[in-house]
Amino acid sequence: MKIAVIGGTGLIGSRVVKILTGRGHQAVPHSPSTGLDLLSGQGLAEALAGAEVVVNLTNSPTFDEASPAFFRTTMDNLLAAAAGAGVGHAVILSIVGADLVPDLVYYRAKVLQEEILAAGPVPYSIVRATQFFEFMDATMSWTTDGNTVRLPATRIQPIAADDVAQAVADVSAGSPLRGTRDVAGPEVFTLDELGRITLAAQGDPRQVVTDDQAGLFAAASGDALLAKDGAVIAKTTYREWLAR
Repeated sequence: MKIAVIGGTGLIGSRVVKILTGRGHQAVPHSPSTGLDLLSGQGLAEALAGAEVVVNLTNSPTFDEASPAFFRTTMDNLLAAAAGAGVGHAVILSIVGADLVPDLVYYRAKVLQEEILAAGPVPYSIVRATQFFEFMDATMSWTTDGNTVRLPATRIQPIAADDVAQAVADVSAGSPLRGTRDVAGPEVFTLDELGRITLAAQGDPRQVVTDDQAGLFAAASGDALLAKDGAVIAKTTYREWLAR
Protein backbone atom coordinates (compact mmCIF):
# COMPACT_ATOMS: atom_id res chain seq x y z
CA MET A 1 0.00 0.00 0.00
CA LYS A 2 1.33 3.45 -0.88
CA ILE A 3 0.94 5.83 2.06
CA ALA A 4 1.89 9.51 1.87
CA VAL A 5 3.03 10.75 5.29
CA ILE A 6 2.83 14.54 5.42
CA GLY A 7 5.16 15.74 8.15
CA GLY A 8 6.98 12.45 7.68
CA THR A 9 10.35 13.72 8.90
CA GLY A 10 9.17 14.91 12.34
CA LEU A 11 9.00 13.33 15.79
CA ILE A 12 5.98 11.14 15.05
CA GLY A 13 6.11 11.11 11.25
CA SER A 14 9.61 9.63 10.98
CA ARG A 15 8.58 6.83 13.33
CA VAL A 16 5.35 6.17 11.40
CA VAL A 17 7.30 5.91 8.14
CA LYS A 18 9.74 3.44 9.72
CA ILE A 19 6.95 1.27 11.15
CA LEU A 20 4.93 1.18 7.94
CA THR A 21 8.00 0.50 5.80
CA GLY A 22 8.90 -2.36 8.12
CA ARG A 23 5.46 -3.85 7.48
CA GLY A 24 6.02 -3.81 3.74
CA HIS A 25 4.10 -0.66 2.85
CA GLN A 26 5.44 2.06 0.57
CA ALA A 27 5.43 4.86 3.15
CA VAL A 28 6.73 8.08 1.61
CA PRO A 29 7.67 11.03 3.87
CA HIS A 30 6.80 14.55 2.73
CA SER A 31 7.76 17.86 4.31
CA PRO A 32 9.12 21.28 3.33
CA SER A 33 12.53 19.62 2.94
CA THR A 34 11.07 17.39 0.19
CA GLY A 35 9.37 20.31 -1.56
CA LEU A 36 5.90 20.14 -0.02
CA ASP A 37 4.24 23.31 1.29
CA LEU A 38 0.86 22.44 2.76
CA LEU A 39 -0.04 26.10 3.32
CA SER A 40 0.30 26.99 -0.35
CA GLY A 41 -0.48 23.53 -1.70
CA GLN A 42 2.81 23.42 -3.59
CA GLY A 43 3.91 19.83 -4.16
CA LEU A 44 0.67 18.27 -2.94
CA ALA A 45 -0.39 16.80 -6.26
CA GLU A 46 2.99 15.12 -6.65
CA ALA A 47 2.99 13.86 -3.06
CA LEU A 48 -0.43 12.26 -3.39
CA ALA A 49 -0.03 10.75 -6.86
CA GLY A 50 -0.81 7.03 -6.56
CA ALA A 51 -1.28 7.17 -2.78
CA GLU A 52 -4.07 5.10 -1.26
CA VAL A 53 -3.73 6.76 2.16
CA VAL A 54 -2.56 10.18 3.33
CA VAL A 55 -1.46 10.76 6.91
CA ASN A 56 -1.27 14.40 8.00
CA LEU A 57 1.11 14.90 10.93
CA THR A 58 1.94 18.55 10.33
CA ASN A 59 1.49 21.02 13.15
CA SER A 60 0.89 24.72 13.50
CA PRO A 61 4.17 26.58 14.06
CA THR A 62 2.52 28.50 16.93
CA PHE A 63 0.00 27.76 19.67
CA ASP A 64 -1.58 31.21 19.45
CA GLU A 65 -4.42 32.90 17.55
CA ALA A 66 -2.77 32.02 14.23
CA SER A 67 -3.23 28.28 14.72
CA PRO A 68 -6.89 28.01 13.58
CA ALA A 69 -6.08 29.65 10.25
CA PHE A 70 -3.14 27.29 9.77
CA PHE A 71 -5.27 24.18 10.25
CA ARG A 72 -8.13 25.50 8.12
CA THR A 73 -5.89 26.35 5.17
CA THR A 74 -3.78 23.20 5.32
CA MET A 75 -6.76 20.88 5.71
CA ASP A 76 -8.70 22.55 2.90
CA ASN A 77 -5.67 22.18 0.63
CA LEU A 78 -5.02 18.60 1.65
CA LEU A 79 -8.58 17.35 1.29
CA ALA A 80 -9.09 19.01 -2.09
CA ALA A 81 -5.88 17.44 -3.39
CA ALA A 82 -6.66 14.05 -1.82
CA ALA A 83 -10.12 13.95 -3.35
CA GLY A 84 -8.69 14.89 -6.73
CA ALA A 85 -6.04 12.18 -6.49
CA GLY A 86 -8.56 9.50 -5.50
CA VAL A 87 -7.02 8.91 -2.07
CA GLY A 88 -9.30 6.57 -0.12
CA HIS A 89 -8.29 7.30 3.49
CA ALA A 90 -7.10 10.45 5.29
CA VAL A 91 -5.65 10.25 8.81
CA ILE A 92 -4.75 13.00 11.28
CA LEU A 93 -3.25 13.05 14.78
CA SER A 94 -5.10 15.10 17.37
CA ILE A 95 -5.25 15.46 21.17
CA VAL A 96 -7.26 13.57 23.79
CA GLY A 97 -9.60 16.06 25.45
CA ALA A 98 -9.05 18.84 22.92
CA ASP A 99 -12.79 19.53 22.91
CA LEU A 100 -12.82 19.83 26.71
CA VAL A 101 -10.33 22.70 26.99
CA PRO A 102 -12.01 25.59 25.14
CA ASP A 103 -9.85 28.20 26.84
CA LEU A 104 -6.83 27.04 24.83
CA VAL A 105 -6.94 28.46 21.31
CA TYR A 106 -4.59 25.74 20.06
CA TYR A 107 -6.93 23.03 21.32
CA ARG A 108 -9.85 24.78 19.63
CA ALA A 109 -7.77 24.79 16.47
CA LYS A 110 -7.22 21.03 16.69
CA VAL A 111 -10.97 20.52 17.11
CA LEU A 112 -11.47 22.64 14.00
CA GLN A 113 -9.03 20.41 12.13
CA GLU A 114 -11.02 17.34 13.18
CA GLU A 115 -14.30 18.93 12.09
CA ILE A 116 -12.94 19.88 8.68
CA LEU A 117 -11.69 16.33 8.14
CA ALA A 118 -14.96 14.74 9.25
CA ALA A 119 -16.99 17.01 6.97
CA GLY A 120 -14.68 16.51 4.00
CA PRO A 121 -14.91 14.32 0.90
CA VAL A 122 -12.38 11.65 1.92
CA PRO A 123 -13.07 8.69 4.27
CA TYR A 124 -11.16 9.50 7.43
CA SER A 125 -9.69 8.45 10.75
CA ILE A 126 -8.67 10.59 13.73
CA VAL A 127 -6.10 9.36 16.23
CA ARG A 128 -6.21 11.33 19.48
CA ALA A 129 -3.20 10.98 21.77
CA THR A 130 -2.42 12.27 25.23
CA GLN A 131 0.65 14.44 25.94
CA PHE A 132 3.99 13.03 24.80
CA PHE A 133 6.75 12.08 27.25
CA GLU A 134 9.15 13.87 24.90
CA PHE A 135 7.52 17.26 25.52
CA MET A 136 8.12 17.32 29.28
CA ASP A 137 11.39 19.23 29.08
CA ALA A 138 9.81 21.89 26.88
CA THR A 139 6.79 22.11 29.17
CA MET A 140 9.04 22.80 32.13
CA SER A 141 11.12 25.34 30.21
CA TRP A 142 8.04 27.51 29.61
CA THR A 143 7.58 28.16 33.33
CA THR A 144 11.15 28.03 34.63
CA ASP A 145 12.44 31.07 36.51
CA GLY A 146 15.99 30.53 37.68
CA ASN A 147 15.99 27.42 39.84
CA THR A 148 12.20 27.21 40.10
CA VAL A 149 9.77 25.42 37.77
CA ARG A 150 6.13 26.33 38.25
CA LEU A 151 3.68 23.62 37.17
CA PRO A 152 -0.04 23.10 37.76
CA ALA A 153 -1.45 19.95 39.34
CA THR A 154 -3.25 19.15 36.09
CA ARG A 155 -4.00 15.45 35.69
CA ILE A 156 -2.36 13.95 32.61
CA GLN A 157 -1.82 10.46 31.17
CA PRO A 158 1.33 10.86 29.08
CA ILE A 159 2.54 8.52 26.34
CA ALA A 160 5.77 7.73 24.50
CA ALA A 161 6.13 9.02 20.94
CA ASP A 162 6.96 5.47 19.84
CA ASP A 163 3.57 4.29 21.12
CA VAL A 164 1.77 7.18 19.42
CA ALA A 165 3.47 6.31 16.14
CA GLN A 166 2.44 2.68 16.53
CA ALA A 167 -1.19 3.73 16.96
CA VAL A 168 -1.06 6.04 13.94
CA ALA A 169 0.55 3.33 11.81
CA ASP A 170 -2.08 0.77 12.87
CA VAL A 171 -4.93 3.08 11.91
CA SER A 172 -3.28 4.20 8.67
CA ALA A 173 -2.89 0.63 7.44
CA GLY A 174 -6.50 -0.24 8.26
CA SER A 175 -9.91 0.71 6.96
CA PRO A 176 -11.15 4.27 7.66
CA LEU A 177 -12.64 4.54 11.13
CA ARG A 178 -14.97 7.39 10.13
CA GLY A 179 -14.44 8.37 13.72
CA THR A 180 -11.81 8.64 16.46
CA ARG A 181 -9.44 6.29 18.26
CA ASP A 182 -7.89 7.51 21.53
CA VAL A 183 -4.48 6.34 22.72
CA ALA A 184 -2.87 7.07 26.08
CA GLY A 185 -0.09 6.01 28.39
CA PRO A 186 -0.62 3.48 31.20
CA GLU A 187 -0.21 5.90 34.13
CA VAL A 188 -1.91 9.04 35.43
CA PHE A 189 0.17 11.79 37.05
CA THR A 190 -0.33 15.38 38.04
CA LEU A 191 1.92 17.59 35.94
CA ASP A 192 3.82 18.94 38.94
CA GLU A 193 4.45 15.36 40.12
CA LEU A 194 5.75 14.42 36.68
CA GLY A 195 8.05 17.43 36.74
CA ARG A 196 9.59 16.30 40.04
CA ILE A 197 10.08 12.75 38.72
CA THR A 198 11.76 14.12 35.58
CA LEU A 199 14.13 16.47 37.38
CA ALA A 200 15.14 13.80 39.88
CA ALA A 201 15.89 11.30 37.11
CA GLN A 202 17.99 13.86 35.24
CA GLY A 203 19.86 15.05 38.31
CA ASP A 204 18.50 18.54 37.63
CA PRO A 205 18.71 20.84 40.69
CA ARG A 206 15.62 22.87 39.81
CA GLN A 207 12.68 22.65 42.20
CA VAL A 208 9.03 22.29 41.17
CA VAL A 209 6.51 24.62 42.80
CA THR A 210 2.84 23.78 42.34
CA ASP A 211 1.12 26.73 40.66
CA ASP A 212 -2.31 26.09 39.18
CA GLN A 213 -2.06 29.23 37.04
CA ALA A 214 1.24 28.33 35.39
CA GLY A 215 1.72 27.38 31.77
CA LEU A 216 -0.37 26.01 28.95
CA PHE A 217 -1.93 23.14 30.86
CA ALA A 218 -3.35 25.33 33.61
CA ALA A 219 -6.38 25.75 31.33
CA ALA A 220 -7.29 22.06 31.67
CA SER A 221 -9.29 20.96 34.69
CA GLY A 222 -10.45 17.69 36.20
CA ASP A 223 -10.02 14.66 33.95
CA ALA A 224 -10.20 16.57 30.65
CA LEU A 225 -6.82 15.28 29.43
CA LEU A 226 -7.24 11.68 30.57
CA ALA A 227 -8.17 8.72 28.36
CA LYS A 228 -11.86 7.97 28.06
CA ASP A 229 -13.58 4.58 27.92
CA GLY A 230 -12.50 2.58 24.89
CA ALA A 231 -9.04 4.15 24.58
CA VAL A 232 -6.05 2.06 23.56
CA ILE A 233 -3.66 2.01 26.53
CA ALA A 234 0.01 1.79 25.59
CA LYS A 235 2.49 -0.25 27.65
CA THR A 236 5.52 2.03 28.02
CA THR A 237 5.70 3.66 31.47
CA TYR A 238 7.31 7.02 32.07
CA ARG A 239 10.08 5.65 34.27
CA GLU A 240 10.87 2.96 31.68
CA TRP A 241 11.15 5.65 29.05
CA LEU A 242 13.35 7.85 31.27
CA ALA A 243 15.65 4.91 31.94
CA ARG A 244 16.35 4.56 28.22
